[in-house]
Amino acid sequence: MPRTSPADLAAPSAPAAAVTPGRPAAKRVLPRPDRREVAAIFAGGAIGTLARAALSAAFPRPPTTWPWPTFAVNIVAAFLLGYFVTRLQERLPLSSYRRPLLGTGLCGGLSTFSTMQVEILKMINAHDWGLAAGYAAASIAAGFAAIHLATAVVRRVRVRR
Repeated sequence: MPRTSPADLAAPSAPAAAVTPGRPAAKRVLPRPDRREVAAIFAGGAIGTLARAALSAAFPRPPTTWPWPTFAVNIVAAFLLGYFVTRLQERLPLSSYRRPLLGTGLCGGLSTFSTMQVEILKMINAHDWGLAAGYAAASIAAGFAAIHLATAVVRRVRVRR
């Protein structure tokens, strides 16, 4: 068994190739964010969030009933995400800003999975475990089905060349 010294147990050091004797260690440089990409995400997120907030305000509900507005918005957001990502990746010319605007921004702002979690916790606190489990399972299953359906719809359309 090899001997282990206290220095061997210390935090691992940088790889040997990264440090050259007699030269200072290289600074770690992070890539600069693309401001237009960040603006696209922000704009899409604002639109999605405003749409979600309007639906939540228009359809309030007690914690022991099925949360139809949140459920519907999450399924629509999953469908749109599947549609946008598949169409932008496979059917349209590459663009630096469409996916961040529509996928990350709009669909991310529109979907309310954090709200879904809070609603599930409220159902559990109200001792409605069946509703909470059914809502979680139905949301996940319907979200996957929506993404699959949207992807199939995009791939079914013929591409003109």
